[in-house]
Amino acid sequence: MAHEISPLNVEALRAEFPILHQQVHGKPLVYLDSAASAQKPLAVINAQADYLRNHHANVHRGVHTLSQRATDAFEHARRQVQSFLNAREVEEIIWTQGTTDGINLVAQTWGRTHLHAGDRILISRMEHHANIVPWQLLAAERGLHLDVAEIHEDGSLNWDSVQDGLNRSPKLVAMTYVSNTLGTVNDASRLVKAAHNIGARVLIDGAQAAPHKRVDVAALDCDFFVFSGHKTYGPTGIGVLYGKREVLEDMPPWRGGGEMIAEVSLERGTTFAPIPFKFEAGTPHISGAIALGTALDWMQGVGVESIAAHEEALAAATHEALSTIPGMRFIGTAPGKAGVVSFVVEGTHPYDLGSLLDAQGVAVRTGQHCTQPLVDHFGIPGTVRASFAAYNTFEEVATLHRAVERAITLLK
Repeated sequence: MAHEISPLNVEALRAEFPILHQQVHGKPLVYLDSAASAQKPLAVINAQADYLRNHHANVHRGVHTLSQRATDAFEHARRQVQSFLNAREVEEIIWTQGTTDGINLVAQTWGRTHLHAGDRILISRMEHHANIVPWQLLAAERGLHLDVAEIHEDGSLNWDSVQDGLNRSPKLVAMTYVSNTLGTVNDASRLVKAAHNIGARVLIDGAQAAPHKRVDVAALDCDFFVFSGHKTYGPTGIGVLYGKREVLEDMPPWRGGGEMIAEVSLERGTTFAPIPFKFEAGTPHISGAIALGTALDWMQGVGVESIAAHEEALAAATHEALSTIPGMRFIGTAPGKAGVVSFVVEGTHPYDLGSLLDAQGVAVRTGQHCTQPLVDHFGIPGTVRASFAAYNTFEEVATLHRAVERAITLLK
């Protein structure tokens, strides 16, 4: 393969991921499903375990030593996220359960406050269900219009369609930075500028961007940015909503309870804490936040750009290898795409192919990838998706190639 050049010492990195050193069905595990959830390095595993073993207590609520330790570590993690995203202020970082939770928070707070009957929201054909369904629910409740920017056949965003949508004066533009199914990398900066020119707010779904590229929310100037911890080598159940201070301060709380209050009175009512605590009711996922901060520091230590270059080289090598297989059709071939390869093979079903790959120790994602409108657009039941991370190798690409060929032979 012509692409077997990587800026990373991958073998050294793989030693940091215990889960990779096992066999599945008697074969060495080849994990190619990082777009669904990335594996965790020892630094992250140890950070979460150390907190649970030595420092656990509730945060912000105790004067005792363990509570102070937990609070310090929890808020340090918030500052680590601020640095990772280059947010101007640490108060602009809100802990969530993940990308889906962050988008729903915006829909239920900013959306309910600022969107009224007849208003429009603009999304794209390539959105994950998490950036479709919350807006559909709100649209049905409030009488809103949900407009869709279309894509080209190579999976790139159709900017003429985007402009048509902007010409309808949406109040909100909510789009993905990187498609989880196609690997398409959208020009988020161009999108934000175009939307702000017509007075719209912008939410960027960064679930697939944060693991694969340098993100600078200050430079992007987006109003909201969301991502999940488990896709960035961190734990499940933790994520981040970034929002501009002035936008967040204008939003009401979503969930009520402890931590998000300034004062509660049965006679005078309740006043709320300042951001970010206004949006963080209840005991948070403390160990998850701490471990996510460690994961982001781990990524920066390895080099986000180096990780991205390695993944893109793996994807190019995969495309080159699989293109020799008769009946192969790639879904998503836009220039500059991220480390994702989605494909179908004529005469086979993605689920059957995925099952036979698993029998050979190769873990890929099959199906619609929570992007049914996109899959329907291409007239297919789903795809087989191989997605890459810092720990994948060119040898694994070769194994995938052989496994796909064998699976196709068995299905004939």
